[in-house]
Amino acid sequence: MKKEFYSNGKLLLTGEYVVLDGAKALALPTKFGQSLVIEPATNFQIEWTSFDHDHSIWFNSIITFENIIQNKIYIEDSIAQKLIEILHEAYKLNPNFVKNAQGYKITTHLTFPKNWGLGTSSTLINNISEWLQIDAYTLLKNSFGGSGYDLACAKHNSAIVYQLINEKPIIHETPFHPTFSDKIHFVYLNKKQNSRTAIASYLSKQGKIEDVVERINTITQTVLESKKANEFALALQQHEIEMSNVLEQQTIQEALFEDFDGVIKSLGAWGGDFVLAISKENPTQYFKNKGYPIIISYQDMIL
Repeated sequence: MKKEFYSNGKLLLTGEYVVLDGAKALALPTKFGQSLVIEPATNFQIEWTSFDHDHSIWFNSIITFENIIQNKIYIEDSIAQKLIEILHEAYKLNPNFVKNAQGYKITTHLTFPKNWGLGTSSTLINNISEWLQIDAYTLLKNSFGGSGYDLACAKHNSAIVYQLINEKPIIHETPFHPTFSDKIHFVYLNKKQNSRTAIASYLSKQGKIEDVVERINTITQTVLESKKANEFALALQQHEIEMSNVLEQQTIQEALFEDFDGVIKSLGAWGGDFVLAISKENPTQYFKNKGYPIIISYQDMIL
């Protein structure tokens, strides 16, 4: 029987990096996401095809059940190897999907370009977990690692405050409908950032982080409660300063957009993917002139 699953993409508004140390992070699910379609097949293998947003195939492979059980592949393909690793960890949590089946035809469909960094991996992990009825956070921990906020966005259709307490995710849905959302845009920096590399760099630099966590928690609350655009913008600016000090790195506004009339904040791993821009005037032409043509309004991005 054909089965279909869908998960939301994500953007992390506050708490990047320090969410790993227990900070409260504000995360927003996006209108973009990824689906997973499962159909029965034969030959004790999976015919896997992944489609990008434009319906082009970006990955296609045959994965045998033996590959999954042994966690091995005999061709040089890093994407296939990572997928087998995920499926192997899923098999350890629920072996029945291999033991009780003849084979599968599986397709994934992104509704955003895969290099945008909106959650190609997290939506896949969540969809596989929904299909196999296993714990998504365990599967993430055993495959990619990370805080798990992106999995929470995959599952929730509203803004969330996400926190790790004793390594367990605490998730609170929260109303977040800024009246000044028309002043907020998301700009793609044309550079995919590797989250695992960024996290490793953060972990190597952190010293006493408890005070920073408290200040970020306060900022997150201010962002949630902001009634005016300037209050919201100031909180984001303070967040950038805090994280700039922790990461010992320039803010993205200092590095690329020093003359921008407004505030720009990194979202997630610094230096890549999307940034948030808030300004009185529509900033589209400014960013296009700077060589960044992908500018998405808040209304078009956030679920």
